[in-house]
Amino acid sequence: MGERPYTVLSCCVSLDGYLDDASPRRLVLSDDADLDRVDGLRAGCDAILVGAATVRNDDPRLLVRASWRRAERLRRGLPASPAKVTVTDSGKLDPHARFFTAGETVRLVYCASAAVDAACALLGRRAAVVDAGDAVSMSALAEDLRARGTRRLLVEGGGAILTQFLADDLADELQLAVAPIFVGDDAGTRFVGPGAFPWRHDRRARLVGYRQVGDVVVLRYALSDRFHEETR
Repeated sequence: MGERPYTVLSCCVSLDGYLDDASPRRLVLSDDADLDRVDGLRAGCDAILVGAATVRNDDPRLLVRASWRRAERLRRGLPASPAKVTVTDSGKLDPHARFFTAGETVRLVYCASAAVDAACALLGRRAAVVDAGDAVSMSALAEDLRARGTRRLLVEGGGAILTQFLADDLADELQLAVAPIFVGDDAGTRFVGPGAFPWRHDRRARLVGYRQVGDVVVLRYALSDRFHEETR
């Protein structure tokens, strides 16, 4: 495996382990204090990755919100917000989604080879479409991001992307916020799906911190021996 960015997985789940319910409206689990914490995480990263389903369903802006954090990034010679990254097999993305229209930053779309031409025609100059081969590999994606200068990657979901990064042992850190509600919707989105995860009885993830932020609790886990290299 080649070099990859230091990778932080970040999400907020319900007490029963859901990222979202099945309603058409996005379920916001974090409170204002936790959203500000995530804003700080974003400000300290070079790129933010979400799956195409998250782009379609949640229409996220994926920008640093606080003006003082944007100003600090600019002072350091960085864009006001990190690069935006998404992954698609079909290439079917709305060019008017806020992923493509909000903010001034690099936008990368890793796309299966069969859909590259369609994605390029659809998105035009709104994003750089990267041919990721017959099937998008998170390992190859991470290596390509590192080659483009991404040293610290923030992965915000959704469930399929989080599952792949965890099952492929590509994460160095997990910041898991737990909101004090239950979802109880069998059709909702779980934190992760089935997978052959490395962390089992003989390799336990290491809890390195926990704190209350607003009305959520944030659990911080070290998932690799690279954790000590990063302290944010």
